[in-house]
Amino acid sequence: MTVTVYVPADSAAVSVGADAVAARIALLAQQRGKAIRLVRNGSRALFWLEPLVEVATPAGRIAYGPVDATQVDSLFDADFLGGGAHSLRLGLTDEIPFLKQQERLTYCRIGLIDPLDLDDYAAHGGWQGLQRALALSPAQVVQEVHDSGLRGRGGAAFPAGIKWKTCADTVAAQKYIVCNADEGDSGTYADRLLLEGDPYSLIEGMLIAGLAVGATEGYIYIRSEYPRAFRVFNEAIARAGSAGYLGDNVAGSGRRFGLQARLGAGAYICGEETALLESLQGRRGQVRVKPPLPAHQGLYGQPTVVNNVVTLGSVPLILARGAAFYRDYGLGRSRGTIALQLAGNVRCGGLVEKAFGLSLRELLHDFAGGTASGRPIRAVQVGGPLGAYLPQDVLDTAIDYEAIAAVGGMLGHGGVVVFDDTVDMAAQARFAMEFCAAESCGKCTPCRLGSTRGVEVIDRIRTGVDPVRNEALLRDLCATLLDGSLCALGGMAPFPVLSALDNYPEDFGLAR
Repeated sequence: MTVTVYVPADSAAVSVGADAVAARIALLAQQRGKAIRLVRNGSRALFWLEPLVEVATPAGRIAYGPVDATQVDSLFDADFLGGGAHSLRLGLTDEIPFLKQQERLTYCRIGLIDPLDLDDYAAHGGWQGLQRALALSPAQVVQEVHDSGLRGRGGAAFPAGIKWKTCADTVAAQKYIVCNADEGDSGTYADRLLLEGDPYSLIEGMLIAGLAVGATEGYIYIRSEYPRAFRVFNEAIARAGSAGYLGDNVAGSGRRFGLQARLGAGAYICGEETALLESLQGRRGQVRVKPPLPAHQGLYGQPTVVNNVVTLGSVPLILARGAAFYRDYGLGRSRGTIALQLAGNVRCGGLVEKAFGLSLRELLHDFAGGTASGRPIRAVQVGGPLGAYLPQDVLDTAIDYEAIAAVGGMLGHGGVVVFDDTVDMAAQARFAMEFCAAESCGKCTPCRLGSTRGVEVIDRIRTGVDPVRNEALLRDLCATLLDGSLCALGGMAPFPVLSALDNYPEDFGLAR
């Protein structure tokens, strides 16, 4: 009997030796006369267990990990192909607490399927959303997305249905769907996981968006540091096209949708939607003045929907299961699930998909397992390099766009970076301002000059030069950045700086 063995081909797993593990399993199976089917799946996103090897058994998939290539021989000796006992055996994958406690909707297939196998995708619910969308009018598709409560998962949290309706109502001969996969926030990898582990879900989401707004062409802008994701997604485009899901006759509907992938320019600013559009057109990645909005005049001056990977990847499920199904997850104005990405000083790093509403403390203790160092958590940065540093006393805040904003933070793309009590928060504040200075596109004066001056002022405070006067100057400078910057890079760069000043003044040598 042929046994199916899964070894992730995800970038994170490969970085810690998954390719060598897969090669060793294939070699030993051949040498020992064992019939196996080796599947290079996406990661389950339990990164502290990578490479995570799974074996399909009558009882379910049994996990072993983290597996080193040198341990493969002992796995065979222990009959791991039959689910045998071994020190690396973790039991049924679905019963691992980190995974079992989640509500994976958008990420329901990652790690389960062969990412490029069209039949595997269809067998796990793929294309059902597209088929339903084809049976609805474009306006009904837009309404379904609107009624689901889906908000942009890239950071701004703007309602996706409103953006789609704006584009749909704009009259033009040509419209575009653009997927922003320029995932540049620190501690984030949710986009990459879908690109590498479930690419057809994103293709399906972009197809549905195209049908809804009348767009016939799509582009996905993939971060330049994601070469593996770029290769996987291009192969997925080719296979979907050959199977009739892309091109002039989408799924036999007579509708057209073409899709191309583009590699990013390597600049953080290109994660801003208008700078991304400029880069797609072959120009320098600089922010455009708004209005006009991209939904009115976007790529090549035509109406364009710009959504990120997680937003578009959530659409197929919404269409397949209905708006009410998705809306029933979450709370308040934050509906559905959020992909939270644990990084920094944590015992268990990985992706947690949960309905909005769990607290930061639950996330950090029940999922992350506390700090890797074993020391107390001192600060948590949520929302990437522009997010505020949140102290211990707000960790009971619910993870919800409005609740996080109410304590001075932002949820952003869902990155969560943890620091223990040895962190120097003044140094972190300087790093955040220096990051803004390095990544500024230079178009507006507050961001271009203000960020550089901000680094200088922080340095003066840290070295004890007239700290009271320089703190006042730094706060005034941050107000100018907040109020005068053209885009969110300059407008949000003060968040980490001000939160560090307010919550950790002692690290700056300031008395309170």
